[in-house]
Amino acid sequence: MQARVTAILVARSGAAFLPRTLSALEAQVRRPDTVVAVDTGSTDNTHDLLAAASPAQLVTVAGRANFGSAVARALQVAAPVESADEWLWLLAQDNAPEPRALAELLAAVEIAPSVAIAGPKLMRWDQSDVIASFGESMTDFGSSIALVDGELDQAQHDVQDDVLGVAQGGMLVRRSLWTLLGGFDPSLPNVDAALDFSVRARLAGFRVVVVPDARVATVGGPETFGRRSVTESRRLRLRRAAQLHRRLVYAPAAAVPIHWLSLVPLGIIRSIGQLLAKRPGSVAGEISTSFVAAFSGGVSPARRNLANTKRVSWAAVAPLRMPAKEVRERRAQARETSAAVGASIQVERAGFISHGGLWAVVLAGVIGLVAWGPLLAAAAVAGGGLLPLGSSPAALWANVGYGWRDIAGGFTGASDPFSYVLAVLGSITFWSPSFSIVLVYLLALPLAALGAWFAARRFTTRLWLPALAALLWAVAPPLLGSLSGGHLGAVLAHLLLPWLVLASLAARRSWASSAAAAILFAATGASAPVLVPALLLCWLALLFANPTRVVRLVGIPIPALALFAPLMVEQFARGNPLALLAEPGLPTAAAAPRGWQLALGSPTTGLHGWTAALDSLGLPATQAAVIVAALLLPIGALALLALFVPGSRRAIPSLAIALAGFATAVLATHLEVTAAGAAETGVWAAPALSLFWLGLVGGVLVALEAVGRVAIPLGVLAAVTTTIVAVPLLAGMYLDTAAVHAGTERMLPAVVTAQATGNPGVGTLVLTPQPGGVIAAAVERGAGTTLDDQSTLAATRRSLGSTGTAITTVAGNLVSRSGLDASTELEKLAIDYVVLAPAAGNAAVYQRASEALDGNPALSPVGETSSGLLWRLQHDEVTEAPHHAGNFETPIGRGILIAQAVVFGLALLLGIPTVRRRRAVVSGSAPEEPANTFDEEQDA
Repeated sequence: MQARVTAILVARSGAAFLPRTLSALEAQVRRPDTVVAVDTGSTDNTHDLLAAASPAQLVTVAGRANFGSAVARALQVAAPVESADEWLWLLAQDNAPEPRALAELLAAVEIAPSVAIAGPKLMRWDQSDVIASFGESMTDFGSSIALVDGELDQAQHDVQDDVLGVAQGGMLVRRSLWTLLGGFDPSLPNVDAALDFSVRARLAGFRVVVVPDARVATVGGPETFGRRSVTESRRLRLRRAAQLHRRLVYAPAAAVPIHWLSLVPLGIIRSIGQLLAKRPGSVAGEISTSFVAAFSGGVSPARRNLANTKRVSWAAVAPLRMPAKEVRERRAQARETSAAVGASIQVERAGFISHGGLWAVVLAGVIGLVAWGPLLAAAAVAGGGLLPLGSSPAALWANVGYGWRDIAGGFTGASDPFSYVLAVLGSITFWSPSFSIVLVYLLALPLAALGAWFAARRFTTRLWLPALAALLWAVAPPLLGSLSGGHLGAVLAHLLLPWLVLASLAARRSWASSAAAAILFAATGASAPVLVPALLLCWLALLFANPTRVVRLVGIPIPALALFAPLMVEQFARGNPLALLAEPGLPTAAAAPRGWQLALGSPTTGLHGWTAALDSLGLPATQAAVIVAALLLPIGALALLALFVPGSRRAIPSLAIALAGFATAVLATHLEVTAAGAAETGVWAAPALSLFWLGLVGGVLVALEAVGRVAIPLGVLAAVTTTIVAVPLLAGMYLDTAAVHAGTERMLPAVVTAQATGNPGVGTLVLTPQPGGVIAAAVERGAGTTLDDQSTLAATRRSLGSTGTAITTVAGNLVSRSGLDASTELEKLAIDYVVLAPAAGNAAVYQRASEALDGNPALSPVGETSSGLLWRLQHDEVTEAPHHAGNFETPIGRGILIAQAVVFGLALLLGIPTVRRRRAVVSGSAPEEPANTFDEEQDA
């Protein structure tokens, strides 16, 4: 008796594939006896195409029914069972069988009565000689795995027969078995439904085979049914959900509680693994699938169904599982294949040792050691915008987040993002946090050279240009000016900028680089907030230039947002959002440079120290502008030349960055948001000029790569003239023109510091004479206010507040002969000592103040100290300052720190490299666009 075949064709919005599938079905040598078509909520003309094919039954299912439920609906309207030899042929809209497909499937089952399921060889839709799927199996942990996927069909797999499972597309299944097993599991609507059905068939005592001569073209797997495309994260989520469901269904009854309890913990652990594997899009899927599997309610019915139909033990199907050794071999082979496919021919790149990189760093290091040699024996750096750091890493980390700020009279508020940078920096030299700043000064030039060398190496094929870029970046006037003036944040931003560029460009292809760029973006913005608007513009440009890589690039600013968010809330609440751009650290007053001085790269009016140098030599200081402009002419000319040489398109981003940096510098000098003593001062422009210099150096590289033989002399000229420009700044420590100097970790007189050891709340009123005949007053607690104590909330405040007013009032009374007994007010403010700092060119004010303090009966003079004249308040006991909540002692503080820790923890997990970088293959010729020849790290 001839077998009876009912073909069930399921379609959803498949008009693009149905014509070929319907034609292939019509062309079968052995046609199915009945065709039932099912339309599952199509939005195109799928229904019309199915109707035109004149099937025996055309069923329309409302909603978006899955493949298994659509087959069940088709069987409800199909002809009743007439014999025991009836078969179902399952086809989707994108399953186009070859003419002999059904005949070969039937031939295979007719000679083997024990076979209840037969699967064809699925071929790719547009590559008829490439196998898409040919049998399925499971690992020991229940993961589904294709036996063959993406291999060229050379009949190498035609010898295999019995398999654990087959794909649903083109599956031929005995109708009686379908009824016995209840069809596909409703809890597996997308993937693994056919594998699960095959496993249950095996456990019911039937065989599952593949038929190599039955070939069916297919577009994708079951997860693509009714979809134009499926993201990799969705694909992984669907497979993980199916695996967890099958694990709970297949597990012995005694093991189900253990599996159920482990679902969520395993989901968390696997989500961390996904981060390490650079698949952040799969993190949410790991967590959600764990909860879905635990509470979906589909496990119990599936277990009952399996128990009712199971006839043989799991040992019967164990030989068809894929051994762990083979799984490891397959994964290793897949990684090797991926690396081989992803490898591309690269041009020869400069070697760090062989092409001058090491020597450039060493030269920069020697210059740095000579320039800052007086700091070699220092425990700290003082002067300018610098102060010592806290005495321990614990003290540094206590100043991050949201809590009490013991400055400007004291207040509760958010810390500057820069406080995190200082905490990390000081923790490196945990035995003496302030010494980390000394190391920054000694290593700033070689570190700058190192970053610039690696960044330039990605943009040029000339082997000597990275060394030139390293030297130009190491002696950049903005860096040296920041070092000389004690602007630590600007120094760190200069060191980080090349690495940020490097990581941002690599972020297009690598999650690790994307995470590194995010952390570097946050660190750079925290060190120099004035750069944040320009960096955001560059980030937006990178997004628009790489629309297909948006997923990896869009999260770069998130860690910076996490750092700045608490401060943003407070500054916006104050109505002072521009204060977010204020320079962190100790406020310093300086005259704002003009536009032409900024164009010469000078963040001050001194033109890189040339004005003072010429004046000391008795030469007209007005000639400084001419000399500096002439020395910087090669850099500027080469940068502009980059717009007119072959490959000039590559210079546009560099010069756009330069323009953004210069515009930011101009804005910074006109933005007076910080009070330094009695004067308001603009934002330090050096970080913006570092961005300006970065763009100029990029333009220089483009120009020198294109000018041919004259490149080397022009490069040498640019290096020599730039170094000459930097000479006055490099010699600042010896000419006494630098604002910084070697310091100690002690900021207040020794007697105060000694008492602060036992009583950290001891208060000291520090009076500092200012230009214009005024005196600045500040209360310092303990051993003194450190750099990590500084807050832009205090520096940008618009009013003193009640405590600030009280401090200024008592200070004014102390330095004048008012005759007022200030002891009561001093005790209210918990002040025990008064220090009159040395006058800087204001001897008259200093003399009047010292005489008034000497004549005050509430104060007893202690004497002259390294910090100035010292008086002690005459009372029996030292006043103790009240306790204030720390950064982790309030709900707001804890919430902020936890949220920031989560953001940076995720970024660090993503940033940990987990794959080996490919070696570049050396080629003899450079490509037309070297900027597109990055040997990017590929994700696993």
